[in-house]
Order: sequence, then C-alpha cells, then structure tokens
Amino acid sequence: MERYGIHLLALSHVYMVTQLKQRCSKGVVQRLTTENVVDVLQLARLCDAPDVCLRSMRLIHSQFKTVEQTEGWKFIREHDPFLELDILQFIDDAESRKKRRRRHRKEQDLYMQLSEAMECIEHICTQGCTLVGPSNVVDNNKKSMTAEKSEPCKAFSTCYGLQLLIRHFAVCKRRNNDKGCLRCKRMLQLFRLHSLICDQPDSCRVPLCRYVPTCFVRNFTFEINQKV
Repeated sequence: MERYGIHLLALSHVYMVTQLKQRCSKGVVQRLTTENVVDVLQLARLCDAPDVCLRSMRLIHSQFKTVEQTEGWKFIREHDPFLELDILQFIDDAESRKKRRRRHRKEQDLYMQLSEAMECIEHICTQGCTLVGPSNVVDNNKKSMTAEKSEPCKAFSTCYGLQLLIRHFAVCKRRNNDKGCLRCKRMLQLFRLHSLICDQPDSCRVPLCRYVPTCFVRNFTFEINQKV
C-alpha cells in the first residue's frame, strides 16, 4: 500500500472494486505529505474519492505556506487554474468559519459574564455580600447581616468588582458632570440591563430598577459590548 497505494486507488476506481478503493483511500490519506498532497488531490478528484479530497484540502489549508513551494502547486498554478481557485476558495471558507466560531465564543463569553453580573447584582442588593448589602437593613439585624455577608459568594471575583463599582457609584461627585464618570456609566449600564430583564420592578431592591428606563436613557448610551 505504501508503494502502490495511489496506483491501486486509480485501478480500483476504474474497475469499480469498492472494498479495495476504500482500503486504498485510507492508505493514501495516512501517507499524505506536503510534497504529494497536490498530486493526491488531483487523483482523488478524478477517482471520485471525497474523503481523500477533504483530507488533502485540510492539509493544504493547514500547511499552505509549505505546499505553496512544492512543484505540485506550481504545476496547478500554470496548468489547472480551476483547481487552484477551488483550493483558495476552500481556504477562504475555512478561515471565515474559524472567525465566526471565534466571534461566537466571544459573544458567549460576554453573555456569560453579563449573566453572572446580573445574578451578582441581585445577590448583593437582596442578600448582601462582603462589602455591600441592602439599604433597608435595620440596626438590630446588623450583626446577623454582617455575619451573613462575611462569607464570600461563589462568584466572588465578579461580585467583589461589582461591590467596588456600587460603592463608587454611591459617592462619586463626577457622575452628573458633562463629561461624566466612566465607572459610573459602566455601573449605570448594568443597572439599566437589569431593569430591562427584571420581571418584578416594584419589589426589586436593585437601585434605580424602576427609574433607569425612563430617567437615564437619554443621558447614557447603553454599550453592550463594553466589558463589565
């Protein structure tokens, strides 16, 4: 198979020996190299061997700079421009799919971050956490609330960052300036996102939940792609 695999593939195709053709296809694929991949691809197209074609295309895509220097590639550039175009189209499609997958992963990561942030905001404003708790806690419950807040939550890194933002938002004097405060804008974006998805605005303890949609939309642009 190592020496005559390509020849047997051609003969098995001509004489329609299906089992031999399948074995030859597997053997040829296992012995693909950057030097012979273009020749194998040409033969596979003639012999109607889609598996060999696909594996050859993938190898050319992954090692294109090396394949580009081979005699086989130089030959098809001069004598088979249609095959060259098919290969380049395959590479372009593969790169486009890779970019789409990468973009989709980024979008999923952003969605997960925002989802976790929304859960943390509700957790901070209803149960309290290490630094920030509900604003309507009375003094006689202060001790128990402090004990409850002393234990870090499961999403501590996200929760801690949000607590710092909330504390800054509460005391920042630049929030209402013309230029505004970037950290306050970021916090307000999260408040607005919460208000858009909250299904109990009347009883919700998250600050500004009932007022963000009407009072702050005209003052701040919601940029969903900005990092939390």
